[in-house]
Amino acid sequence: MGKPRVNIRISTKLYAQLCEAADRPGATKTAIVEDALRAWFDPEARSVLEERLLARVDAFDRRQAEIERDVAFTYETLAHYIYYWLTRTEPIPEGERDIAHALGQKRFDHFIGQVARKIGGRDTRDIDRQARLPSHRP
Repeated sequence: MGKPRVNIRISTKLYAQLCEAADRPGATKTAIVEDALRAWFDPEARSVLEERLLARVDAFDRRQAEIERDVAFTYETLAHYIYYWLTRTEPIPEGERDIAHALGQKRFDHFIGQVARKIGGRDTRDIDRQARLPSHRP
């Protein structure tokens, strides 16, 4: 007994692609359609793609977790440094606060310029606006 005949309607574009693929040596329209139907109905073929996709998502998730851990370490280190600096630094006398504030502003501007150069030459005003804290001068 021969194979059953199936009549289907497909889009013109899809039919053109089928004909183009069937023009290759050793390929027939029947073989291409049978392979496509076999892949459609075979759950293992789908699971292979899902496994590959899940492996990539899992790898991305691991890298994201590593980045989050590194950022947490960085924040914690900075917090400890600031805490240590604040507990060990004497308060500035009243008459020297304006001079110290001006010097601090100059150093901060220099620091922001260095950060901007390090991260790719972005405009320092953008970083300055994001990083600047409101002045709490008495």
